[in-house]
Amino acid sequence: MRYNIIFYFSDQQRWDTCGCYGQPLNITPTLDFLAGQGVKFENAFSPQPVCGPCRALFQTGKYPTETGCFRNNIMLPPGVKTLAEYIEEAGYETAYIGKWHLASTGELEKKPLIDHTVTAVPRKYRGGYTGFWRAADVLEFTSHGYDGYVFDEDDNRIDFKGYRADCINDFALEYLDQYTGEKPFFMTVSQIEPHHQNDHDCYEGPEGSKERFADFVLPHDLEVLKGNAAEEYPDYLGQCASLDENLGRLVDKLKEKGLYENTVIIYASDHGSHFKTRNRDDHLNGYDDYKRTGHDSALHVPLVISGGPFSGGKNIKELVSTESLPKTILAIAGVDVGDAMIGENLLDVVEKKNPGRPNQVFAQISESRVGRVARTEDYLYAVYAPGINGGEKGAADRYADDYLYDLKKDPWQLNNVVSDPAYAQAKEDMRARLLEWIEHAEGCRPEIVD
Repeated sequence: MRYNIIFYFSDQQRWDTCGCYGQPLNITPTLDFLAGQGVKFENAFSPQPVCGPCRALFQTGKYPTETGCFRNNIMLPPGVKTLAEYIEEAGYETAYIGKWHLASTGELEKKPLIDHTVTAVPRKYRGGYTGFWRAADVLEFTSHGYDGYVFDEDDNRIDFKGYRADCINDFALEYLDQYTGEKPFFMTVSQIEPHHQNDHDCYEGPEGSKERFADFVLPHDLEVLKGNAAEEYPDYLGQCASLDENLGRLVDKLKEKGLYENTVIIYASDHGSHFKTRNRDDHLNGYDDYKRTGHDSALHVPLVISGGPFSGGKNIKELVSTESLPKTILAIAGVDVGDAMIGENLLDVVEKKNPGRPNQVFAQISESRVGRVARTEDYLYAVYAPGINGGEKGAADRYADDYLYDLKKDPWQLNNVVSDPAYAQAKEDMRARLLEWIEHAEGCRPEIVD
């Protein structure tokens, strides 16, 4: 059987915004339902907590340091075979909707030299997607919480009025309404919510969010570390609730069209948000932002796959990385890319086909620092490259300790024990794991110093 596949992903959404991950306000009934029908990955982590690099990985199945897309403002390079190209070769039609963020190039935080941030993305920069297209390269530049515009496959500007998440979802419904069924489809819906609105530096929830979620309870890390969550969290939750409502509308449309039973839905986020509570150390590059760090608040994301072979209401506790999504999507489509893409087929994790697999994940950090992260069930260990600007270089040959957390005693990562002699052996073990990861991912073995 050939399944239709929908990859529905949000931007900057913490795992603990979802009811199936413990959010007490029950704002994600659709996702919770899909988790109950399919597979929930309890411990899924982003491999790169910045929008552009993570999206580059999603489209290529390669680490950002391999494609060169290690930070924002770098387009996908030519000559790298993409997810869209593989899946179209396999007989699928494609649709891409929402935020792209891979078609402009220039210095970080400056006007790009090749600039499609607010204009139509040329076909050659669409990563191999040849079908239905309703996207903007940098959606937060062409829209706000309400109103904005995207472009279609023929470069026509399409204006929309209303709450942005609703309108982006409407384009997905439009695609399903015109779908003929001649081929199976692969549709990506790249929502920007619950990302903060850049030019306003705040989260823009639907009208009434502040009142609807006035009784919010902050996650413990945000409560202790402060940041700007106390004022921003109601709108953030409003954005997350809106995403789930729209996911529900999409499920309803699939059922209306008789497509639901033959469609696999993947829900994830590119990374989380720490609400300006991290990245304040003296060795960093002046960032006081929402991500760009190796803490769970930025890396731990929701991941639910429902439909087809991903069924039975399973809860997977093993650590997995969303770096595996391109390979998994292609496996669902019947394409085995082998070592051409990083990661693993997540169905193998569900079916426990790899006994003895290391229960650990790896992340590359950019912009705030040149950093690397290894995480196991017990420890989170991170390093940074002293004196190197994370917006100028993607890797280094020398790193220093950044932080180490004992996750059994300190799950919210509030007490950095990287210099504590009692953890010398734990640090040595995590350092060895991290060096192995770097060598595997980047083909080099740097030095790490205390």
